[in-house]
Amino acid sequence: MNRGLGNAGIPTGTASGFPSAIAAERDRWVLWLPVALGLGIATYFSLPHEPASWLIVSSLALVTAAFVLRRRPWGPVLIGLAALAGGFSLAQVRTVAVEAPVLERRIGPVTVTGTVETVSLDRRGARRVTISRARISGLPAERTPRRIRIGVRSADAGLQPGAILSVRAILQPPLAPVIPGGFDFARRAWYRQLGAVGFAVSRPTIAPARDPPGLRARIDLLRQRIVQRIANVLPGEDGAIAAALTAGERGGIPEPVLVAMRDAGLAHLLAISGLHFSLVAALLFGGLRAALAAVPFIALRYPIKKWAAAGALAGALVYLLISGASIPTQRAFVMLSVVLLAVMLDRAAISMRLVAVAAAVVLLIAPESLLGASFQMSFAAVVALVAFYEAISGRFAGWRADAGIARRIALYALGVGMTTLIAGLATGPYAIYHFNRFAVFGIVANVLAVPITGLWIMPCAIVAFLLMPLGLEALGLEPMGWGIAAVVAIAKAVSSWPSAVLLVPAMPAAFLALATCGGLWLCLWRGRLRMLGLIPILAAVLTGARERPPDILAGLDPRAVAVRLGDELAIAPGTRRFTREYWLRSAGLAEPAPWPGGRAARTAAFACDGIGCILNRGPDSVAIVFDRAALLEDCHKATLLIASVRIARKRCPKPATLIDLRQRRREGALAIWLEPDGPRVLSARQARGERPWVAQYWRNRQTRRP
Repeated sequence: MNRGLGNAGIPTGTASGFPSAIAAERDRWVLWLPVALGLGIATYFSLPHEPASWLIVSSLALVTAAFVLRRRPWGPVLIGLAALAGGFSLAQVRTVAVEAPVLERRIGPVTVTGTVETVSLDRRGARRVTISRARISGLPAERTPRRIRIGVRSADAGLQPGAILSVRAILQPPLAPVIPGGFDFARRAWYRQLGAVGFAVSRPTIAPARDPPGLRARIDLLRQRIVQRIANVLPGEDGAIAAALTAGERGGIPEPVLVAMRDAGLAHLLAISGLHFSLVAALLFGGLRAALAAVPFIALRYPIKKWAAAGALAGALVYLLISGASIPTQRAFVMLSVVLLAVMLDRAAISMRLVAVAAAVVLLIAPESLLGASFQMSFAAVVALVAFYEAISGRFAGWRADAGIARRIALYALGVGMTTLIAGLATGPYAIYHFNRFAVFGIVANVLAVPITGLWIMPCAIVAFLLMPLGLEALGLEPMGWGIAAVVAIAKAVSSWPSAVLLVPAMPAAFLALATCGGLWLCLWRGRLRMLGLIPILAAVLTGARERPPDILAGLDPRAVAVRLGDELAIAPGTRRFTREYWLRSAGLAEPAPWPGGRAARTAAFACDGIGCILNRGPDSVAIVFDRAALLEDCHKATLLIASVRIARKRCPKPATLIDLRQRRREGALAIWLEPDGPRVLSARQARGERPWVAQYWRNRQTRRP
C-alpha cells in the first residue's frame, strides 16, 4: 500500500482501522490541527487549578515523538495529540510569561505618577488613561502593577501618550465576574499586564515627556490628531463613527446609536475587524493593480498583481497601526496577511487551509484570545463562509458567466444576503452565549448597510487618509459622513421593528462547546460525513433549552441581590448599574420587575420592608437581611439567610445555609438554586478556580489603605 506523505506528514494512503469516509477526506485532516491546538488551550483554561510545570516537558516530548513517527499508520493520531498537548503547554507558558504584579486590595486615595501609554474616551465622556512605569505612594516598587488604567475627567491637550501624569486616585484590582461563569475582566487584564484600575479624585498634573517618544507613543499621538481632525470636519455622531472606523476610537459614539446598531445586527461595522481590513485591502489592491495596468511598459514586464498585493499589505499595516493595533485588529491583520502572501506566492487567495494557518498563527501568538468573543465570532464566520463558497463556487461561477449589468447587480445583492445569512448563523451561538441577544432582522440591515460601507464609506475613508497630509481631508470625510448617516438611519429603522431583538438567558459552557464542535464538523469535512455535525448542534440546542436560571443572585456589594419571580427578575435598590445591567442581560430581560416595598405591591411569596425581605418558595423560606435588626426574627424562621452584614455563626445558628457579607466577599458573586433537597450555591470563586489571575484577588480583597 502506498504510504506517501501528504500535508503535515499525514499519510495519504487509507489508514488501517479508519472508516472509509474519514480516509476519503485525508486531504482535510490537516485542517483539524488548529482545532486540536485550540482544544488544548481550552483544556488549560477550564482547569480549576494551575497545572504542574512538568507537563510542559511532557508536551515537548510528545511533539518530538509525533514528528519522528509521523510516517507510521497511527501517525495522524499522534500528531493530533501533539497539537493538543502543544496548545495546553503554550497557554501555560504564556500565563507565566506575562506575569506581573496585581494590586492586592482596594487602596486610596493615593498619588499615582507614571508615563501615559494610551488615552481613550469612555461612554460618559471621561478619558481612560493607561499608564506604565508607575509609582504609587506608599506601595513598594516590587508590588506596583506594570500597567494601571485610571478614569480622569480632563480635556487637557497635554494628556497624550508619552506625557508624565500625576494624579490622586482610588485604585482596586481588576474586577471579578458579577455572576458565576460571567465575563472575567481580571483574566483579560492579566494577559494585558494590567494590574489595577481606578478613578481620579483630583485634577491631574501633566508634565512633558522626559524622553523622546517611542514609536508606539508617536503612533498614538498621530491617532489623536486624526481623531481631532475628523471631529473638526464631522462633529457629532457621524464624526464619532468615522473615528471608530478609521482610528478605532469608539468612546465618542452616543449610547442610543450603539444600541440601535447592536439591535439591528450592525455592531460589527463599528469595531474594526476582518471586514474593514478586507475592504481596505481590496480597494488598495484593485486601485494599485488598475493604475499599474494602465502603464503598458510596467504591465507587460512585471508581476503587477504581486506588486498590488504587496501595496495592499503595506496599506493594511498602516491601517493596523492607526487603528490602535488592538488584539482583534491584530488577528484580522494576520488573516489578511496570509491571504495577500498567498497571492504573492501564486497560491489560492482564499482557502480553508489558509484560514487554518491564520488561526494557528493567532493562537501561537496569543493563546488567550481563544476565549474572546471576537476570535470565536470572526473565525466562525470565516470558516462557515469559506465552506459555503467552496460548495457553491462552481454554480456561482456559472451564474456570473456572460452576465449583464442587471444580473451582476442581482448576484452582488444575493452574495451579500447569503454572506450575511451564513455569517449570522455561524456567529449566532457565540452572540447568544456572550451577549445574550440575537438580531432577528440582521440579514435585512446588513444587505442594506454593508454595500454602503464597502462601496462608499471605506473608499471615502481611504481618500480622506490620502488627502490628510495636504489638509484636504474634508473632501473625503464629508461624503463619508453621508454614508455613515445612511447606515445609522438603517440601524434605527430596523431596530425599531417589533421583536427586532431576541433576548436569551445565559447559556452553559456546554452549549458553546457542542455548537462549536458541530459547526466545525459541518465545515471542515466535505462529503456526507459532514452531516453528522448536526447531532452536536441539536444537542447544544437541547442543552440550552434545559438550562435553569438561578433563583437568587448575590453580588460583592452589600445590597446587590436579585430574586427571580417567574419569568422576571427583581433587583434590590442600591445595586450598582453595571451589576444590574449584567444580571438583566444574563437573564435575557430588558427591564427588572419591581422590588417589593415602597410603591411595589408585596405578595405572599415575596415581601420586603426597610430592613430585609422574605421569600417563600415551597418548603424553603429565604431571608434577605439588609440590617442587623432583622436577624432576631429571621434567624429562627429562614432555611436560607443571605445577609448584607457580617454575622457570627453562634449568633444565628439555625439556618442550614447562612451567607453573610464576609462569605460573599471571600467567594465572590453567588448564584443560588432552590432545590427540593436544599439550596444549591455556586460562587464565582468555584467557577473560576484558583488561577494566577484569581488568587491574589480573593486572598487580599480588603478596603484598608496601604
